[in-house]
Amino acid sequence: MISVRRGRKVEAHIEDYLSHKPRFNETFGNSFSRSSSSGSIATDEGLFEQPEPLASSRSMMEKILKRRSLQLREQQQAWQESLQGKKMLEFRRSLPAYKERDALLTAISQNQVIIISGQTGCGKTTQIPQYILESEIDSGNGALCNIICTQPRRISAISVSERVASERGEKLGESVGYKVRLEGVKGKDTHLLFCTTGILLRRLLVDRNLKGVTHVIVDEIHERGMNEDFLLIVLKDLLPRRTELKLILMSATLDAELFSSYFGGAPIVRIPGFTYPVQTYFLEDILEMSGYKLTPYNQIDDYGQEKMWKMGKQAPRKRKSQIASAVEDALGAADFEDYSPQTRESLSCWNPDCIGFNLIEYILCHICENERPGAVLVFMTGWDDISSLKDKLQTHPVLGDPTRVLLLACHGSMATSEQRLIFDEPADGVRKIVLATNIAETSITINDVVFVLDCGKAKETSYDALNNTPCLLPSWISKVSAQQRRGRAGRVQPGECYHLYPRCVYDAFAEYQLPEILRTPLQSLCLQIKSLKLGSISEFLSRALQSPELLAVQNAIDYLKIIGALDENENLTLLGRYLSMLPVEPKLGKMLILGAILNCLDPILTIVAGLSVRDPFLTPFDKKDLAEAAKSQFSRDYSDHLALVRAYEGWKDAEINFGGYDYCWKNFLSVQSMKAIDALRKDFFSLLRDTGLPDGHTSTSTAWNRDEHLIRAIICYGLYPGICSVVNNEKSSSLKTMEDGQVLLYSNSVNARESQIPYPWLAFNEKIKVKSVFLRDSTAVSDSMVLLFGGSIVRGDMDGHLKMLGGYLEFFMNLSVVEMYETIKRLLDELIQDKLANPRMDIKGHHELFSAVRLLLAEDKSYGRFIFGRQALIPAKVSVASTTQPNLATSRTESGPGGDNSKSQLQTLVTRAGYAAPTYKTKQLRNGQFRATVEFNGMQIMGQACNNKKSAEKDAAAEALQWLMGGNQPGQGYINQMSMLLKKSKKDHH
Repeated sequence: MISVRRGRKVEAHIEDYLSHKPRFNETFGNSFSRSSSSGSIATDEGLFEQPEPLASSRSMMEKILKRRSLQLREQQQAWQESLQGKKMLEFRRSLPAYKERDALLTAISQNQVIIISGQTGCGKTTQIPQYILESEIDSGNGALCNIICTQPRRISAISVSERVASERGEKLGESVGYKVRLEGVKGKDTHLLFCTTGILLRRLLVDRNLKGVTHVIVDEIHERGMNEDFLLIVLKDLLPRRTELKLILMSATLDAELFSSYFGGAPIVRIPGFTYPVQTYFLEDILEMSGYKLTPYNQIDDYGQEKMWKMGKQAPRKRKSQIASAVEDALGAADFEDYSPQTRESLSCWNPDCIGFNLIEYILCHICENERPGAVLVFMTGWDDISSLKDKLQTHPVLGDPTRVLLLACHGSMATSEQRLIFDEPADGVRKIVLATNIAETSITINDVVFVLDCGKAKETSYDALNNTPCLLPSWISKVSAQQRRGRAGRVQPGECYHLYPRCVYDAFAEYQLPEILRTPLQSLCLQIKSLKLGSISEFLSRALQSPELLAVQNAIDYLKIIGALDENENLTLLGRYLSMLPVEPKLGKMLILGAILNCLDPILTIVAGLSVRDPFLTPFDKKDLAEAAKSQFSRDYSDHLALVRAYEGWKDAEINFGGYDYCWKNFLSVQSMKAIDALRKDFFSLLRDTGLPDGHTSTSTAWNRDEHLIRAIICYGLYPGICSVVNNEKSSSLKTMEDGQVLLYSNSVNARESQIPYPWLAFNEKIKVKSVFLRDSTAVSDSMVLLFGGSIVRGDMDGHLKMLGGYLEFFMNLSVVEMYETIKRLLDELIQDKLANPRMDIKGHHELFSAVRLLLAEDKSYGRFIFGRQALIPAKVSVASTTQPNLATSRTESGPGGDNSKSQLQTLVTRAGYAAPTYKTKQLRNGQFRATVEFNGMQIMGQACNNKKSAEKDAAAEALQWLMGGNQPGQGYINQMSMLLKKSKKDHH
């Protein structure tokens, strides 16, 4: 609790503030729409925007466009007639797409929507946009033609645009350009723009009709990313309003009929591809040919010490993983009679959960020493696998020899400059080996690949809507993906593909991958729907190609209401309008907005940028202790986010003297991540500046950059309701969230190394379910931070009782203190709303309010004044040995706001009071039912008879909770019992 003296000081600040509070709603006009629409926050995507000419200048504009069209035609003809141009045309005519050129252009001219299914290597991605542009230029309409071609990934948009510009004999940025987040090359004469799908969606925020755009090409739609599915709904609605707009959907592998029926029977054009024959080997073939023997011990992948949870995942255990159970029947029915006894024995030991680092190393060594020249492409599941395998291979005498092997990685989070290295040809006598994720299946083409190794898995986010938890797990790929991976080996000559799983497992794969919209949280998507004024979220998503389940949609809507982005009627709030314009998750956008309002923007820019790139803290498995020691110097206050701020500031200081690289080397930091954070900070600041929210004077806009209590509060404001309770036992801390009960921290969190965390809460950025639920990136916060900067507060059943999140968070304090918190929170919320409505508003007049807030945050010593997870239990007769009441057993043990069941609530309540955790004894009765007794603090309380052991334990815990809380006795008896339970805890704190 804050001291009486400090409490009076806070109240004095509030009284002074209220006595001369400015009435800003009357003083300032609403400048929101003007400042936001004119700035680059909405228009920076820079597609093809043509201002509406005045009537007097229309004829002049037509003359200019006609002259420009003639120039484009002359330039195109000059290139095609040049020696280099003729050579390039000869090459382009050799591609299978050229045979369908006339048919494609005819189909496009006669239909508003067409679907193109082109096999890998047919040239569809590079050629079809060119055919359209060349045709329009030849017909004299080049200056009016504006083509957008979307790609699912940055590297695809960049590499394809470079290739197409080269084929047109131009520099990038002339008639061909690209635009991705933070990067872009385009000019006033760019008429073919390659961009990521997200860039086009951001353009639609300010231009619902895509004014000036003549053709939209959506490539790689088979990947069924969230943005792609969303874009298709928006474009389908747009087409009737823009009858002259042409939509071309393209894919290497496609369930074409599904897309055709979605667009009213749109015609399908199929382009046969050409690939050289690929010799395919499945695991049984590899083992038979090589004599390699699998054992239970040589399949465990070496991830280093910091990946112990992964190692545990691969160890033998009773419960089969999702990966193993998915192919269990196929393996059981497989017949390997044609193979040797040694191969059959190896296959009986095969562990589906493993990638097979040792086997990969063996095959790569065989290729390097015995096979013909050609690059090798190895498909892995994610960055952990890629970096760990790369470390392992670099220690090999052959594969780690840079004079013989060029070892490269390709992952979506890498810097563009790093990713480009995979396209370069190595020196003579050097074999290129690329370790990649599924990004290399279709999005990019590495021309010199001859050998492919396929682990058969990909890291995929699946969303458990029931528990509201995303799970990032490796899963089996689809048959289509396996075929794509195999096809990568036959681009330039006959190739070989090594599938590191049996043929029977491939036969069990699904035909296509599950669309992302069906397996990920939908908050950002729902916000986009409202910002585009597309009506009811549920109704809009019901029109998707495959609509997500209603519970997932409702979870997203509820989240947006909790954070204040939507009102109770599902309308976009003022805050929601700002969040929809920031290219980050809503929670990160909230941080940026409040950081700008409270003159504490600099550290928040670093935190948000850091959470938007790959973790800059590196932990090499052979230098784990050194890396942890280096990170610990940045982390002395129970916050991953503040550690990131200090690491970045140190790097920035070192960069002044050109010592940034050495700084990163000494402190185990990623240079690429630091540079990406630096670039993102500038981008985010530019977006915010255009809203007018940051103070224009540097001295005031950075006034509170060093107030770490305020920084924590802003982090809490953004991450709420991502709040986890901290239960400090005698020697350790346990953590619980509302939906999951007990949770763990990722090993690379600074808080994971702390035996106890002297705060009642952790605000966390993300939770991921692997085996258990893990929290990633957390900051310890006090009660005052949660009360003032969390969501809405309601009063409880008695004086001095406050509740948040439907009772999951409860606070008990003096009534006068309750009123003080309520007043300050109301005034703070009003100020934020005034500033959002009038972004240019000067907040100097609110100094007294800020002083009260900062004093309250600084004086809260983080003791914690809450009781975790109390819920209203159904009144029952309190009894230490109650009789059987089957009708109550279920209702009083159901999941409640405090965790997954009454057991977790009881444990939290008892341990927070300073006692040992409860223990349970269960007996089976003669009638087959079970009855449990719970024991804690020398007391034994018996529950009712239940059908199984787990339910019996839950019921005993529910009985104990009723007894502790006084059953159905309200008033002073309840307060006394709670006071008695918390007495020891308060003594410990004070």
